[in-house]
Amino acid sequence: MDIRTFTERLIESRTVDGGEADAAAWAREQLDALGFETYEWLADAEALANHSSFPDDPDLIDTADRPSVAGVLEFGDPDAGPTLVLNGHLDVVPADEDAWSSDPFKPVWGETDDGAETLTARGAVDMKAPVAACVFAALDAAERADSADLNGRLVVEAVAGEEEGGIGAAAAALSNPYPFDRDAAIVAEPTELTPVTAVEGTVMKRLEIQGRAAHAASRWRGEDVLPHFERIRAAFKALEAERGETVTHPLYEEYPVPWPIVIGIVEAGNWASSVPSSLTAEMRFGVAPGETVDEVEAQYEAALQTVVDGDDWLSSHPPVSSGSASSSSPPKPTPTSRSCGRSRRR
Repeated sequence: MDIRTFTERLIESRTVDGGEADAAAWAREQLDALGFETYEWLADAEALANHSSFPDDPDLIDTADRPSVAGVLEFGDPDAGPTLVLNGHLDVVPADEDAWSSDPFKPVWGETDDGAETLTARGAVDMKAPVAACVFAALDAAERADSADLNGRLVVEAVAGEEEGGIGAAAAALSNPYPFDRDAAIVAEPTELTPVTAVEGTVMKRLEIQGRAAHAASRWRGEDVLPHFERIRAAFKALEAERGETVTHPLYEEYPVPWPIVIGIVEAGNWASSVPSSLTAEMRFGVAPGETVDEVEAQYEAALQTVVDGDDWLSSHPPVSSGSASSSSPPKPTPTSRSCGRSRRR
């Protein structure tokens, strides 16, 4: 199987909403056939719940039937050289098929005006093609190993659950699924081949507001949640602007909004002719490299509390918050990142 076919087959697997199992089984089968020694693991929700990057309640961490798989190639004396992990994820975000001119899970090959080949599909960039690239880069290294006198290992990981906190990669980091230690990792996210040594973290929040329903004909008897949520949304927009000015980092200076606050899901009411009596909103807060999750959560809580304190209705109907977080990673040049930089310049 070539890299093109491998990529197409991964894309055709609809790995949304926790559905990575079939793709993981197929990937492990292909890795076996290509000569890798394969491994598989499931994330432990109880163990993840003990980590600050995940909810405290393991019932909120979806790990059931979501395997991660890996293939290992060894060169020369594997224990005499480094072990490098090449990591990618199998899951993708859902696709609104009405917004696509073709089936988003059917790869479409094309060509740019200057002759470069293109691939369009859900997950083509993030990150089925990078997973395939990791597999075939490892195979290429294996072909050169003897002539280059290489010692060490390459581990190719295809993990589950990256889009919702990174359950597969976190499980491997917290509880080593291999009988050897790992020295470094390259996560093959699409960065235009630029080594990324600092990573923004996230605080994910879910907010619930309860009002009172009423028929449209007597809407004054209801308690509409939408105007009160709009005050909260405006406060978070102001917090985003404030953080953009006060929280700085040299690697993020070019971004107009370095630490985005995005309210990606808002659900309110259940009938067009009723006053919406309930609202649920889910949102993401960016965490700067070097900043702690606790600091950002404190700012979230303070901004929310300021709105509540200034609103009589919200004071008597306080919003209920829940959520999870993942820490940011401060920049730290390593031999691996420096080698990647040199390789890109060649």
